[in-house]
Amino acid sequence: MSDLPLHPETLAVHAGRSDLGALGVHAAPIDLSTTNPLPDILHGGDSYESMANGGHPLAEGGNVYARLWNPTVARFEDALAELEHADASVAFASGMAAMTAAILSHTTAVGRHHVVAVRPLYGGTDHLLDSGLLGVEVTFCDEDAVADSIRPDTGMIVLETPANPTLDLVDIAAVVAQAGEVPVLVDNTFATPMLQNPLDLGAAMSLHSATKYIGGHGDVIAGVIACSEQTAEALRRVRAITGALLHPLGAYLLHRGLVTLPVRIQTQQAAARTLAAKLTDHPAVVAVHYPELDDTRGLVGRQMRGGGAMIALRLAGGYAAAESLTGAVRLFTHAVSLGGVDSLIQHPAALTHRPVAPEARPGADVVRLSIGLENVDDLLADLEQALAKVPVAARAGA
Repeated sequence: MSDLPLHPETLAVHAGRSDLGALGVHAAPIDLSTTNPLPDILHGGDSYESMANGGHPLAEGGNVYARLWNPTVARFEDALAELEHADASVAFASGMAAMTAAILSHTTAVGRHHVVAVRPLYGGTDHLLDSGLLGVEVTFCDEDAVADSIRPDTGMIVLETPANPTLDLVDIAAVVAQAGEVPVLVDNTFATPMLQNPLDLGAAMSLHSATKYIGGHGDVIAGVIACSEQTAEALRRVRAITGALLHPLGAYLLHRGLVTLPVRIQTQQAAARTLAAKLTDHPAVVAVHYPELDDTRGLVGRQMRGGGAMIALRLAGGYAAAESLTGAVRLFTHAVSLGGVDSLIQHPAALTHRPVAPEARPGADVVRLSIGLENVDDLLADLEQALAKVPVAARAGA
């Protein structure tokens, strides 16, 4: 690869492929081996110990066992790290497995048992932190209260921006400044590395539910965290012990998905921008939440390189309107998840955020749209015909 700085679009195509020439292949191979031949006992044992403690395999026959290391997964990790301007990244079998490993490696594993979390968060993350399942205490707060929420035993700070599902923006650099020496994890799923690089703003970890935009086709479940090599070692140790390694076929699909990530984001963002503007004055809609519309602090441009492809709508008719809208759309699929090539619609309070404490749960009047690659005029027509079917009382706000 060139020694000159490369644009993200170029990195997305070439990153994580530096070994292909030596292998004599053009497309990245998939290594499905669960176990690997060992050259001798000593070499195999030393390599096993290295990987079990979060390190790398020893050269020449040191892969040992796929729960600890897989070359297909490693290629994807290298590629994602380059896109996130990170030393390393660590891939997991799901986004929640990644979040769990991050929490464990920064709290109970190091004798700290407190987490500060900036709400709103993805419902699964909120539920995990609030459940007590991992043996941690959590203080939920607003962005401005992070410093006051930190305790001597605080192991990490968790935030998401843009936040799921309301697209709230959090000033990453401002939170990092309040955090001091406490590491900050940013859930970067909505923005992707194409629009936001949290490590450049001082965050310690940038987490993705790679199921979403990174894969982009709705056919793989995965999570990945970009970070320093020191943090990666701690994460890999948890991954090895808990068996949360991403399957190599999933890693192959994610690595392939990175190639089209820039063009997908560009097209989906353009459509989302158009839809957000068109729906703002619709009589059935109380408010459209989209980063480029809601940003009062200049974070789009300073922190994000665009508003992304997610939209949240507050409907005049509350839950009844949401039920009507999700049932009347034809191009939008009524389904959870996001970030794929097709457009989705869902009701967060009833689904992804149902386990969240009532005071932090999104309103019953909120629906979330994930904008895909369909023609924007077709998507607008679908939403307009569906909104026209919302009961008259609901559209009037009664």
